[in-house]
Amino acid sequence: MQTYDIPLHDIKTIVDVEEYSLYYLSGVIGAAILLLLGLLYLGFLWYKRRTAFNLRREYIKRMSELDLSDAKGSAYAITEMGLLFKDDSPRHESMYKNLTERLNNYKYKKSVDGLDSETLGYIELYREMLDV
Repeated sequence: MQTYDIPLHDIKTIVDVEEYSLYYLSGVIGAAILLLLGLLYLGFLWYKRRTAFNLRREYIKRMSELDLSDAKGSAYAITEMGLLFKDDSPRHESMYKNLTERLNNYKYKKSVDGLDSETLGYIELYREMLDV
């Protein structure tokens, strides 16, 4: 009869080895997902800001496309749209006041003549001053 319970002197018993590679893999995947979601969120914010309605940009576009042959309509439109830019700087404010004083001659009347060359020059100068 042979017994298998012989004590082994130089060989150690089997030990359990802790395996953490699954946790490391899930941590890396979780961090990558968070990074991707953050980048998508930043991309969404950039797109939203880029396509958002900007009243200043819209008024500058309308001012550049304004038909100056209709003096009365132009006077009202410039007075209304220029009000948005009036508080940008003291220079804008003084230019706006000067321009509205000149445009008052073309408002509140039943029929008016065309804009004179000096007023047209002031309008062009005001258009060039505007920025988003």
